Amino acid sequence: MARQRTFSSSTLAVALVVGILASIPIEVQSIGVCNGMIGDSQSLPPRADVVQFYKTNGISAMRIYAPDPETLRALDVDGTGIDLMMDVGNGNFSALASDPGLAASWVQENVLPYPRVSIKYIAAGNEVVGGDTQNIVPAINNLNNALAKAGITSVKVSTAVKMDVLSSSSPPSAGVFKDAYMTEVTQLLKATGAPLLANVYPYFAKRDTPSIDLSFALFQQSPNPVHDDGNGLTYTNLFDAMVDALYTAMEKADAPDVPIVVSESGWPSAGDDLATLTNAQTYNQNLIDHVGKGTPKRPVPLETYIFAMFNENKKEGPDTERNFGLFNGPDKTPVYPIRFTG
Repeated sequence: MARQRTFSSSTLAVALVVGILASIPIEVQSIGVCNGMIGDSQSLPPRADVVQFYKTNGISAMRIYAPDPETLRALDVDGTGIDLMMDVGNGNFSALASDPGLAASWVQENVLPYPRVSIKYIAAGNEVVGGDTQNIVPAINNLNNALAKAGITSVKVSTAVKMDVLSSSSPPSAGVFKDAYMTEVTQLLKATGAPLLANVYPYFAKRDTPSIDLSFALFQQSPNPVHDDGNGLTYTNLFDAMVDALYTAMEKADAPDVPIVVSESGWPSAGDDLATLTNAQTYNQNLIDHVGKGTPKRPVPLETYIFAMFNENKKEGPDTERNFGLFNGPDKTPVYPIRFTG
């Protein structure tokens, strides 16, 4: 029988990191894939081909990081069956916050011309930091007002955050937001019924904390599940623990019913010792197979977007940044075998 450990005040954060081999999912519609576009023709297929490739692979949701007319035109076809998360683009972010008229123009230019695109979410900012965090709430408000004036009620506006919005995340029951602006954001989402978008990467946690057991981060079998005395739940992988820490923080911000959509998660296949084909395939396949079950705190399907569809050869930063893709472009060959259905 597996031996359980318990958290105490002296327990290291690394104690959270436990994993279990995921089983075949009951539901796979929880999975989308991010469509990054920081690449040239040697890295990325034509936009219309990408949309068709999503359909061919049965991927029912896409994230793009700024409005892209060619992609939107390809999606604006009856029967694509692809839901869209569309970022405003961080370059437009502060202006949208300060100018309601610009938000109205943004909706007129990027939403209304594409009536058959199933826009599910608009992300007002991606991993916003510094003084720009004060623009999140006004940007969301301006976009919500612009959508309402245009007669659009089906699109939810939110913002995408990373895990460092928490001052504490270990154990999950200790999750709490670091800054007051996040309480304002979650209260607004509570009022509008929109989810919090969260970029959740066990890869970065393992990279930054080498003592973390790799198998825990990869959803692989562990003989030692970890019990959180604060909430009475047992954690068998790092991904669940990270997401439940965010849920806990929202509870403490008096927004317990705001759902989470994992707007990014993935594992690179090259660029450092952790970034191998085997690790990337293991993580992403187990993620696909796992999220239909949700987390210990919220055992319902968890909508999740894998980062990313293709390797992007023009991304800045370390080599890993250019190797998160599931597929190579422009020939669309798989970086490693992956399946999106059970």
